[in-house]
Amino acid sequence: MLTAPLQDALNQQIALEAQSSQAYLAMASWAEIQPGLDGVTTFFYQQSQEERVHMLKLIRYVNERGGFALVPALAQPVLTFQSLQRVFQDFLHHEMAVSASINDLVGLALHERDFATHNFLQWYVSEQLEEEALARTLNDKLELVGDDKSGIYLFDKDILLFRSHVAAKGNAAPS
Repeated sequence: MLTAPLQDALNQQIALEAQSSQAYLAMASWAEIQPGLDGVTTFFYQQSQEERVHMLKLIRYVNERGGFALVPALAQPVLTFQSLQRVFQDFLHHEMAVSASINDLVGLALHERDFATHNFLQWYVSEQLEEEALARTLNDKLELVGDDKSGIYLFDKDILLFRSHVAAKGNAAPS
């Protein structure tokens, strides 16, 4: 059984995951109307879907533990961006905020001595390590590219490869 503070915190995380999904959906929609950003568009549609899966996983967990998961009302996300670089800066800042929230949840689970929830949240901790690494890598690549159109073309072409590279790097055995 979840404690009231933990249920409330998990419901806040559900809302944050839903907001993440909406933000990335808006980024995908913006990218889709920009010329030549097919890879970025696909990337953010995938990110949006992934965040929705994270939200659903939390909802199921709260309900299975005897709590009541709330489906959140969502605020309108940012719809337009000044540049591709700004999109990816926002992506990184958003992932960092999600990581901070997950860390707070882990701390609360330990404080409440809810070891099942602590164990459940470890998947999110690992996921956030990967997401932040990916966001940092993509921002670094865009910083190198600057406004060079051929560089942006190659970035867009290769963006889906970065995800698999960062994931493989995270799953590699420590040396």
